[in-house]
Amino acid sequence: MRQELPEIVRADEWAPLVIRTDYTDDDAWREVVAALERAVEGEREWEAAVHLVEDRRWDGITGDEALAAAARDEELSVVFLADEVTMRSPVRPLLALDLGADDDEDLDPVYYEELIDSPPPREVRVAPDAVHMVHANLQLANVDFPEFVEDAAADPDGVVRDVTAASASPGPVPRPGP
Repeated sequence: MRQELPEIVRADEWAPLVIRTDYTDDDAWREVVAALERAVEGEREWEAAVHLVEDRRWDGITGDEALAAAARDEELSVVFLADEVTMRSPVRPLLALDLGADDDEDLDPVYYEELIDSPPPREVRVAPDAVHMVHANLQLANVDFPEFVEDAAADPDGVVRDVTAASASPGPVPRPGP
């Protein structure tokens, strides 16, 4: 890690943690924040609380660096990054990183060997309107991270979407540049 990242102190374990790691497009960031904070309408109407980290010390950090820093919070199961792909894509998909993938202390040795040979996926792209759904399901252990990866694989843009939000895909998700 290039530097010691600031500690993240969350007040609410039910608020998804979103860290801005790309500072190239403030308008795109404002769109992401607005989508994350938008109350969900209809039967699921509730205030959409989110813990945003907007600190330039996080600029350009890698997924591994974010995982290492976020792992200090033992209650956190997933962290979302607003990275280069988030800022460039019209879908604004955040990068979800699974913190639960390292929970291997009580594993059967045979199963542990399988994990070494074929580790579970640790990341997936998530549309802003699905962040709360993904976070809540992982916090409650209703859904495993690989299930969200499967959902994204079935999406034309490779993104997890909230199936209750009737939003059409505004376009393909660009891949990060060199």
